[in-house]
Amino acid sequence: MAAPAPAPRSILRGHKAPVHVAEFIRRNQRLATGDADGYVVLWDLAILRPRAVWRAHENAILGIRAWGADKLITHGRDHKLIVWKIGPAEEEGMSTALPLEETLEPRAQPWLLHMLPVNTMNFCSFAACASSASRDGMDIETASEILVAVPNTLVSEAIDVYQLPDQTRLHTVKPGSGNGMAMSLSLLHLRGYLTMVAAFENGAASVHRLGDGGVWTMLYRSQAHSQPILSISVHPSLEHFFTSSADSLIVKHPLPTSQQEIATPFDPSNRIIEEIVDSAPPSLLSAGLKGESERAAKSTTKPWEHPTKVTNTKHSGQQSLRVRSDGRIFATAGWDANVRVYSAKTMKELAVLQWHKVGCYGLAFADVDPLESQDSGEPVGAESDASVSQAMLAKGPAELQSSVKARRLHKAQTTHWIAAGAKDGKVSLWDIY
Repeated sequence: MAAPAPAPRSILRGHKAPVHVAEFIRRNQRLATGDADGYVVLWDLAILRPRAVWRAHENAILGIRAWGADKLITHGRDHKLIVWKIGPAEEEGMSTALPLEETLEPRAQPWLLHMLPVNTMNFCSFAACASSASRDGMDIETASEILVAVPNTLVSEAIDVYQLPDQTRLHTVKPGSGNGMAMSLSLLHLRGYLTMVAAFENGAASVHRLGDGGVWTMLYRSQAHSQPILSISVHPSLEHFFTSSADSLIVKHPLPTSQQEIATPFDPSNRIIEEIVDSAPPSLLSAGLKGESERAAKSTTKPWEHPTKVTNTKHSGQQSLRVRSDGRIFATAGWDANVRVYSAKTMKELAVLQWHKVGCYGLAFADVDPLESQDSGEPVGAESDASVSQAMLAKGPAELQSSVKARRLHKAQTTHWIAAGAKDGKVSLWDIY
């Protein structure tokens, strides 16, 4: 018999407009979702209820990311990137009325810490990483200063890098003309160097590194897609990254740390000189020409240009590609309303999550620490029903309530959730693999 189709564990209803963005924050205690009307909802994953609802932007939300334990960055199509102060303490005074609910009183907003005017004409969300290069990766959880990459205000295919909180523009990366608009970005530290991964309207993806002299060097460029790239996700190993597009391809790209060295063939005059050298003692002229040619061959470099692997999924329009924190699988949100899960190693399709009836736009994986998936040596849910019942009977009402709350929180923090937001305003929560 065929295995039953997977079903969502929960459905979060409350957005009135299509859900464009989803992001797990605070060690998976909250799920932040943003919609096309600019509303942000913070869901408590222990009880699956909203904790804070406010209209962060006057237009669609393009990106959401946590900064530390009490700050949230939102990027909207109203040309604003905003840093909000919204920790557990600030949630107490926030509205919990969902966007679907009609309310006469205006919803309170969190404290606005910083607002950066940015270009959002090309639907490209921001990317961020810690300002310090002390540790490779993209983590901004403990950083006091961060770097933010957004499309340039005047040239849509150029990319600006700002520093927060002082809002200073530090760099402008110019990948070259002919790429069209920047569509997706990733910013990280790789072997001590600030590195940017960018994807464009013409289907090209490129990797750029900031050198010691403040000059950006292109390390990789490939145009494997025939349609605009919709999303980028860097593998946790920092060895490669994936792209998905409006076409049906998913591509694995290398993440090089230097340009590719290439051999320059000798021109005919040099080959003639080599034949003379073989039959006669070398002259000073021939030795000099040969040495110059060899040095040129050794010093010639160019950006890497070949992707690691290209897979034709036969399904167009897969966006919001995300790699899970353990690097084993990745998933995409499809315009055909399906969430597809793939092996990060083989890029083979592992599962199709079907529940939504309209297109899916936003997707997020919970970031689970492998050490937290065990409690006193036993995985969550390993106890038998009888043992759980006996433990509950032995506790008083207050202790029982505290125990149930703790178990719910632990379950929320240690489950490999997949959250998918769709055009219907609903968010589905899945627990597979």
